[in-house]
Amino acid sequence: MGVQLIAVSKILMGAFLSLNSSRAGMSEPLEVSQNETCKRQKLSSCFCEENPRLIPSLPDEISYQILARIPRINYLNVRLVSRAWKAAIMSTELFNIRKELGTIEEWLYILTKVERDKLLWYALDPLSRRWQRLPPMPNVAFEDESRKGLASFRWNVVGSSIKIADVIRGWLGKKDALDRMPFCGCAIGAVDGCLYVIGGFSRASALRCVWQYNPVLNSWSEVSSMSTGRAYCKTGIINDKLYVVGGVTGGRGGLTPLQSAEVFDPHTGIWSQIPSMPFSKAQVLPTAFLADLLKPIATGMTSYRGRLFVPQSLYCWPFFVDIGGEVYDPEVNSWVEMPVGMGDGWPARQAGSKLSVTVDGELYALDPSSSLAGARIKVYDYQDDAWKVVVEEVPIPDFTDLESPYLLAGLLGKLHVIIKDANNNISIRQTAVQNHLTSLPSATSSPSDKSSGVHAESAESATAFETDLWRVIATRMVGSSELVSCQTLNI
Repeated sequence: MGVQLIAVSKILMGAFLSLNSSRAGMSEPLEVSQNETCKRQKLSSCFCEENPRLIPSLPDEISYQILARIPRINYLNVRLVSRAWKAAIMSTELFNIRKELGTIEEWLYILTKVERDKLLWYALDPLSRRWQRLPPMPNVAFEDESRKGLASFRWNVVGSSIKIADVIRGWLGKKDALDRMPFCGCAIGAVDGCLYVIGGFSRASALRCVWQYNPVLNSWSEVSSMSTGRAYCKTGIINDKLYVVGGVTGGRGGLTPLQSAEVFDPHTGIWSQIPSMPFSKAQVLPTAFLADLLKPIATGMTSYRGRLFVPQSLYCWPFFVDIGGEVYDPEVNSWVEMPVGMGDGWPARQAGSKLSVTVDGELYALDPSSSLAGARIKVYDYQDDAWKVVVEEVPIPDFTDLESPYLLAGLLGKLHVIIKDANNNISIRQTAVQNHLTSLPSATSSPSDKSSGVHAESAESATAFETDLWRVIATRMVGSSELVSCQTLNI
């Protein structure tokens, strides 16, 4: 009994010491050697047989309270103590207690694409600055054609092997890329504490399947499929439901843009149809020729002020024309046109795709500069219906050949820019842009304010702010990997 208590205390003490030491700097992803794993499993078997309780001499209720206070980055090691501890660590009861205790942690999950178009997920604990690699998504052999609506093939999960620009070429018969293209163009979502990988292509077929990553179980599983196979669709979350809109699907004449939309309820596991996007501005083209040539697509989506805002464009390779966008209100289950200033000024990146993130109720977008390097961060002013610059210079490299040279994330209530630098490192850069919103001089300042020195003080504070604007909170070497997407989860 004494030996067991000492072993348990060492495990708990090691977890807390590990957290404190990791705060002092960045560390490598959590890895456990196979020999060490075997030793711990043998030891845990003895513990489990002799002691039915999680911790000897303590009620399991108290043991759960102790486990709930251990930082989640240590759970992969803690679960090796015994079978009982593994069951506890993977139980919903433990994570319900974490909610009650207020020990919920927000992590950043980054999807990357490596050679041979394979997808790899990495998770970052921003407090300890430690990385954890997620288990690979499984290979699935589709044999039930009636259920999947596809020819039999083996699904090897890979990333986007071509850019969206190549997809647009495919619509117009400019490039026969889809016949050679593996699974790509999947969408990513996060709701109810789980990650979701949605649709995409395999060869020339758009997939309906959806995969879920459960961080409690640290495993992937397939969930209910969408009603429509789609790739390059857009996702958003409202009221703990996952919405999917637009994208493209395969047809007789090649790829066909989708106006349809559907919503997934994680509590019931059911997909439901919602009204299709009207694409009202695309319906008023003057000639049938233009209507056939110009392809309307959703180029982005964000959840903002309780609604889904979907910017849209008309494509005719190599050109695209913004046509504003549309807004879905779940309260009335209908679409309306997006405010003019919002749609016309939404910053665009490659092939017109639009990237944005909502942080602390504010909508931000990164506007690539016309020069070879640099970018700006804009915030949408809902009252003025205008995009306004809040950061003049964002230190991002020029990687025009990459599909996603940068990503945006809202983590711990702050805006983060995720880039891959010239040294093949993923760099997570945190900005205090929210504070900058109040430090900018007001556009309506009177001359008396400027003459009294208010303007000079504001300029001085803005200069000091720019000096301390960016802070790198974590890095990771990823070699030739490319950024694909990112999400945050509260667990």
